[in-house]
Amino acid sequence: MEAVIKMASERPVVIFSKSSCCMSHSIKTLLSDFGVNPAVYELDEMQRGREIEQVLLRLGCSPSVPAVFIGGEFVGGANEVMSLHLKRSLIPMLKRVGALWV
Repeated sequence: MEAVIKMASERPVVIFSKSSCCMSHSIKTLLSDFGVNPAVYELDEMQRGREIEQVLLRLGCSPSVPAVFIGGEFVGGANEVMSLHLKRSLIPMLKRVGALWV
């Protein structure tokens, strides 16, 4: 678990994803369109991906991907990120952690 928490804290925005997941793709596209350059970990392409996925489930990520961390804190999956965006809370959060400068 400590390794996953460390990975989630290495950059302002971290996404645990699977390359075949359409919701992961949507969240990566949304953040990229804002100009955010997140660290993306594609679990299906990583040697320890299944182990990381189990840790994410224990942390409360359900489904396990996408799992979005902003400022080292678990924000949630696609529903939570889209909710923040619709409430106009996502961009201020991204600015606060230095992921956006505009």
